[in-house]
Amino acid sequence: MKNVSHSPTGLKKVLAFLLIAALLLALIPGMAFAADRGAWAPNVSYAANDTVTYSGSSYKCIQGHTSLVGWEPPNVPALWGLVQGGGGDTQAPTAPSNLHATGTTTSSISLTWNAATDNVGVAGYDVYRASALVGSVSGSTFIYTDTGLSAGTSYSYTVKAKDAAGNVSAASNSTSAATNTGGNDTQPPTAPANLSVTGTTSSSVSLSWTASTDNVGVTGYDVYVGGTLSVSVTGTTATVTGLAASTAAYSFTVKAKDAAGNVSAASSAISGTTQSSGGGGLLPKHILTGYWQNFTNGATNLKLSAVPSQYDLIAVAFADMDTTKPGGVIFNVDSSLSTALGGYTNANLISDIQAKHAQGKKVIISVGGQNGNIDLSAASPNVSNFVNSMYGLMTQFGFDGVDIDLENGMNVANLTSAIRQLQQKVGSGFILTMAPQTIDMQNQNTSYMQLYTNLKDITTVINVQYYNSGCMLGRDGLCYSQGTENFLTALSDLTLQWVSPSQLGLGLPATTSAAGGGYVTPTVVNNALSCLATGTNCGSYKPVAKYPDIRGAMTWSINWDGASSYNFANTVKTFLTTMP
Repeated sequence: MKNVSHSPTGLKKVLAFLLIAALLLALIPGMAFAADRGAWAPNVSYAANDTVTYSGSSYKCIQGHTSLVGWEPPNVPALWGLVQGGGGDTQAPTAPSNLHATGTTTSSISLTWNAATDNVGVAGYDVYRASALVGSVSGSTFIYTDTGLSAGTSYSYTVKAKDAAGNVSAASNSTSAATNTGGNDTQPPTAPANLSVTGTTSSSVSLSWTASTDNVGVTGYDVYVGGTLSVSVTGTTATVTGLAASTAAYSFTVKAKDAAGNVSAASSAISGTTQSSGGGGLLPKHILTGYWQNFTNGATNLKLSAVPSQYDLIAVAFADMDTTKPGGVIFNVDSSLSTALGGYTNANLISDIQAKHAQGKKVIISVGGQNGNIDLSAASPNVSNFVNSMYGLMTQFGFDGVDIDLENGMNVANLTSAIRQLQQKVGSGFILTMAPQTIDMQNQNTSYMQLYTNLKDITTVINVQYYNSGCMLGRDGLCYSQGTENFLTALSDLTLQWVSPSQLGLGLPATTSAAGGGYVTPTVVNNALSCLATGTNCGSYKPVAKYPDIRGAMTWSINWDGASSYNFANTVKTFLTTMP
């Protein structure tokens, strides 16, 4: 056997071999850290830079997390980035609809349209004059003003939606409008008269007034909140949105304008007060919501009559999909729960709901949950089946409204239509709540944000599920771990860019057994509410503003809270009553 240990040449070869081996070993952790993990799957721990495949596309992990059903890569751009050249999102958004002009001057035309939808999210809109691109806006903006035009000239417009992958929708309907002719008209219209409030919600005030007159013709009206222009319309009614709940400090005026740009004096001012909650329900400014479980799972089994009075809003979980009628829903007291409660029946539940109403409480029916869904994949007959069956349940049981807790995708356009039709059948007392997962509120283009944008005028509260979430990005772009006050405040601060504070609630598990992760003590919930509302009792994260109208808190579930002697309800409700 040749001994190379004392040979200079042999020694160099051995050292070189050892160096290469050491380098390869050093690379192994990095290679494992950024691994090709094959097909995406739920309940798997992924690290940053891991790659997966899903529906023929390749995605790269942006931040480490444990996946859940509903967090498929196309649905969660905060967690997964599309790998260019690795397949991709090839589905274009739907075409924007109802494009029309809302105002003209001698050199500009203002346009608006209805939102498009997309399987991942609408990133923006391109506005075309004839075939020429004249402007682009974000996916949450549905208005555009084309300027620099010639007086007395007709122009034709279309709008196309686009997503983050570059897919572009078909063109919207085409609309034409003409700029004003100008001339020597210097006489302004008369001031609008008889301004009055015709309706209110927790975030909007509707107005009407008597038409102005002009020597040539009135072309539109500008509505002001205080001294700030809020909305422009061509008729004699308008709805001002984005207002805070339970606020009486809003003063409105209206000015008329003509084609030559002359503006009238302001109408007489009128005050409007927003309601304490979206839709009708007579709920406090700050509310505690809890889910009542219509099933058995180890939590305390409760008759609805046993729900403590601290709960202002009770969500009955859950209605089920009617497999015989697309879009339809059904509900009955669960047989296992009925047995556990000694024969609890539909009639008993109806009686208990009536008793809660007598106490001033509201009871709604929740659709969805971790495993539930409703079939609104088609407009007809699914939407009408949903509306009719849900209205039947509300009439039968006395439910005050609906909670949307869909965690496995939704058809935003059809769900919007269904909820609108249901609200119109029920009337102003209709209560609408939503319970999105944390990931559903990471940006303003998610399905839940599109749904909220469509229905915010009738939304009572969005209770974000701040649990089973792993690490999520806050408003400052940093990743915060669930189960901390910073997680609650940083993630709420992010969402409050798009959701009115009077419509946002903090959803938490009542006990450690109620969820897979994200539990905080009720005292931490109170600290987070205090931080968001008043800027006090904050952790290291400081919100960019104070939100005294923050709606309140929600817990999953009342039954799990019962297992801890209602520590959540007793602690959090007491604090809510002290909030501004």
